[in-house]
Amino acid sequence: MGESVDKAPTGAIDPAPSMLEFRISQDDDGLRLDKFLKRTLSNVPTSHLFKMIRVKKVRVNGKRCKPEQHLVKDDVISIRGDEQQLRVEREHTAPPPPKVDLNDLKILLEDEWIIVIDKPSGMAVHTGSGITGGTVVDLVRAYLGPKATRNGFTASPAHRIDRETSGVLIVAKRRPSMVHFTDVFTNHTAKKQYLVLVKGKLPKPSGLIDVPLAEHQQTAESRARRGVNMQEARTRYQLLAQSGQVAFVSCTIETGRTHQIRRHFAAIGHPVVGDSKHGDFPFNRDAKARWGLDRLFLHSTKLEFPHPETKERTLVAAPLPQALAEVLKRAGVVIPASVDVAGASAVGHAAKAPRVPVEPEHDADDDDSDETEG
Repeated sequence: MGESVDKAPTGAIDPAPSMLEFRISQDDDGLRLDKFLKRTLSNVPTSHLFKMIRVKKVRVNGKRCKPEQHLVKDDVISIRGDEQQLRVEREHTAPPPPKVDLNDLKILLEDEWIIVIDKPSGMAVHTGSGITGGTVVDLVRAYLGPKATRNGFTASPAHRIDRETSGVLIVAKRRPSMVHFTDVFTNHTAKKQYLVLVKGKLPKPSGLIDVPLAEHQQTAESRARRGVNMQEARTRYQLLAQSGQVAFVSCTIETGRTHQIRRHFAAIGHPVVGDSKHGDFPFNRDAKARWGLDRLFLHSTKLEFPHPETKERTLVAAPLPQALAEVLKRAGVVIPASVDVAGASAVGHAAKAPRVPVEPEHDADDDDSDETEG
């Protein structure tokens, strides 16, 4: 939240009874003025905030301003009005957060800016339709406690991966960190690597799947008017090991379409094992009965990104879950020495990059978002 000018921690100076002033902190650098006002003056209706801006009761650095204006560190926001009326808190009762087990939280890297975790399979990143139980958001905020919120920003995932996918996930602890990662994933400067088990024998040891995919979020009205909107999609893969019935592969995505990895391998006749949406259902039942696979075999194993504070390339790795390693052994797949397995090595590691070559690609989101990895 904006800092007060020469008077902390209340956030307001009052040389005259009718003036509030706030100085923008680093955590609010880049925040829109209207969002700052909504958060700071939560008791004031949005329509009235916009009117205050329009009639010049709100100024930035003494000048007229606009609601969509982006604030900069050390900007001074001046607001004319009665402090008691403007700053009184709304009375509301927030529902208690879902219960979570902190043993589910596997931290790979943590500092003042981010927490990078190894997300377990079956845990949604955010709440949404049909989602019950604790989410990654609930888990991380329970771990951080009062420190989950800093200057009006509450720790939140910087990107998403599918609910049934496990592996590396970044949580931003500060607003500038979230702004940074929004830019990183929008401009595709992060690099990700996935481990996948697919049905059948692949025709070659490496390749590019370049198959357009239907837009996942297209509405029925849009389809009726324009037809199905096909989007370019590219997935690169490298065979790690092959058994008679399944192939263990490493892959990256050059585009970020919903369930791209899962849909692409299904499109070429090699669906991801354990995929309940795009997979081979009889084969999935057989894999569960014979090998004990009770989840989607898709794991985000490496993520390389520029750190929000230093901008240095940082590589974080999450080993293959032990349960998936056991499935591979039962399926007769020899795990290459290059693949880290949980329990056989460190839980995860972070290092300055580049150290492991992985391909650049788009952000990966879960079922409720526009783009997902699987």
